[in-house]
Amino acid sequence: MRKTPLILVLAAAAAFGGFAATALREAITTPADAHTPPTATSLPLAAALPSAVAGQAVPSLAPMLQKVLPAVVSVHSKQRQRVNTPFGNDPVFRRMFGIPEERILESLGSGVIVDAQQGLILTNHHVIEGADDVSVTLADGRTLKATFRGSDADTDIALMQIPAQNLSALPIADSSRLRVGDFVVAVGNPFGVGQTVTSGIVSALGRSNLPGLGYQNFIQTDASINPGNSGGALVDLNGQLVGINTASFNPQGSMAGNIGLGFAIPSSLASTVMRQLLANKGMVRRGTLGVATSDSSNPAGARVTRVYDAGSGLQVGDVITAVNGQRVASMDDFHNIEGLQVGATSARLDVVRAGKAATITSALRQQSGDGASLDPRLAGVTFAELPESYRRQGLSGVLVASVSANSRAARSGLNSGDVLLEGTNGRFNDLTSFRASFRAPPQQLRFRVLRDDRVGELMIP
Repeated sequence: MRKTPLILVLAAAAAFGGFAATALREAITTPADAHTPPTATSLPLAAALPSAVAGQAVPSLAPMLQKVLPAVVSVHSKQRQRVNTPFGNDPVFRRMFGIPEERILESLGSGVIVDAQQGLILTNHHVIEGADDVSVTLADGRTLKATFRGSDADTDIALMQIPAQNLSALPIADSSRLRVGDFVVAVGNPFGVGQTVTSGIVSALGRSNLPGLGYQNFIQTDASINPGNSGGALVDLNGQLVGINTASFNPQGSMAGNIGLGFAIPSSLASTVMRQLLANKGMVRRGTLGVATSDSSNPAGARVTRVYDAGSGLQVGDVITAVNGQRVASMDDFHNIEGLQVGATSARLDVVRAGKAATITSALRQQSGDGASLDPRLAGVTFAELPESYRRQGLSGVLVASVSANSRAARSGLNSGDVLLEGTNGRFNDLTSFRASFRAPPQQLRFRVLRDDRVGELMIP
């Protein structure tokens, strides 16, 4: 029974093929000056769509894509990974069992040229994360080595540069003007098959709370976004960049294909991150309001539980319901929105204070992670906010960003990449509360440290 549909399809195809061949033969053998009246079964010789039907032009994305496609590139990254053996680095053992000293991990993605003069390319952080070599293939076939300019794991944005001339760049649109229902087109290199175009609409705006991702404010689209599309362009019908494709959701895994749930980073956010990466030597400096919060149900929002910075204008007990017009329904919402703000700026907060609604303008100060400013024993150590992907696993604390080789902390065993969970003066949730814990200088500097899924204690004398 299962063969019947195939037989029917083949039979129909054969019948159509014979029909088409007959019509084509008649069209060729009929003299040009014969006045044979046309029949309903006549077929045009051209395979292309007509440019107009009933006097109306047939809409096509081709003219727009002629300008867009040269600005979308394929990204090929390589990472060298050492291969360990049970007998260490014994060369005899390696030769005997054919075990190499290292292996090359390769991955494919996409990128978007946003500055043709400087050769600047935006892509996703996860496309080039940990890569030792990154090359870029242009639409015209040129392959060039890319230089890393910086990245931000929490927004999944990375910036590269290539030394090329005669490049095409995409103009960056104001993504805040997007509306649900607007038509969009995704361009990338899915599964490494080559440059591919898919289309759809904006399904939703401001999507967050997706598993395993950092600060979130995604554009959701039903345009197909598959593995390899990451870092590619989401454009409007004017050919302007409105988003950087970053992820698709499928309960069966990303390799199971697209089910109409694709997500892109808004172009306005990507542009802000790019400017920071260029200005701050490849780093993003975020702002903080200097408060700790908890969930509030009535009214819904983030309730202020501690104020570390009196300059914020907030008070304990305030319930934050919106930031810059963006609704805050929970503590996680507030943390996500705060993490997307730039340091040394201001934010408009809608709050409920003592049962009354109010609007205040609060100054965001730039987060500082210099250990020496906290305690002399931490000189040579820099700290950073815990990556948002860690927080979504239920962790809180701060990340050790770097440790100078000859510092006191290094001699005590502190490593870059460690997560500090608790200190002498108690627990801390983020960089703000970590700094606040040093207002009373501790006599003994002790930390609970998470390293490689193991928790231990460390003291810095």
